[in-house]
Amino acid sequence: MAIIGAALDLGQERRGVDMGPSAIRYAGLAERLESLSLTVRDHGNVSAAVPEATALQDERARFLPEIKETCERIAAAVAEETRAGAIPLVLGGDHSVALGTLGGLASVHGPGGVLWIDAHSDINTPETSPSGNVHGMPLAAALGLAGAAFESDVWPLPAVEAGRVALIGVRELDDGERGLLRDADVRVFTMSEIDRIGAERTVREALDRIAGPGFVHVSLDMDALDPVIAPGVGTPVNGGLTYREAHLALELVAESGLAGSLEVVEVNPILDRANQTATTAVELVASALGKTIF
Repeated sequence: MAIIGAALDLGQERRGVDMGPSAIRYAGLAERLESLSLTVRDHGNVSAAVPEATALQDERARFLPEIKETCERIAAAVAEETRAGAIPLVLGGDHSVALGTLGGLASVHGPGGVLWIDAHSDINTPETSPSGNVHGMPLAAALGLAGAAFESDVWPLPAVEAGRVALIGVRELDDGERGLLRDADVRVFTMSEIDRIGAERTVREALDRIAGPGFVHVSLDMDALDPVIAPGVGTPVNGGLTYREAHLALELVAESGLAGSLEVVEVNPILDRANQTATTAVELVASALGKTIF
């Protein structure tokens, strides 16, 4: 197991998410993984620019050049560990780090599949985004929908196959995202659908969707959970996954044996209560890696 920290907060406007990797580590991540008989190597954090020392060049995709530089470092680390046979675990930072994670995986395996657990679809482009915040664009970028500005010599685009993308927990979309989701061949499980068909059926159908050759990645944004459980996130939305629904989802991921990589993003300790969100993140990672109740 290779832990790769990505203390990046340029993708959104609320400060503090750059401390997410430290908060997750402080919550006992390495100890919990070692209790599962995993060998843990922590690479520390890749270097990242900070807003105070960075000039904004384009309001449509705020700080994109600097975000790409960080994501290229993430991609290189993910690719190195993947080639070595390790399981990369990326700790965000905001969700823009996923471009680096998916890019690194695709540089080794070619386009793969992703389970995107999130209150948002993150499929905006610079043309559709009302805010210009890049943390709302990484899935569009990985699908090759966000334009040439997201291209890099470090990763191929598309990095994921649209037919092997499943979103779970969605409950807040921008108008432009609705149009892109209708046109793209991705599967979206909104919270309303989860309420109707149940969490187990949702996750099993999602896993069937993302299975296939190359890589299968799980990207967990902690705002997928209800804010009562995970208050320390920058964009909370009421009505999210319950504690048990989230654990069931990750337990089913472990049971499937599909996922070869994982990331946890958007933990903001400034907005948290007693590191509750980071602690929950550690527990969910453990479930994804095989921890069971009995």
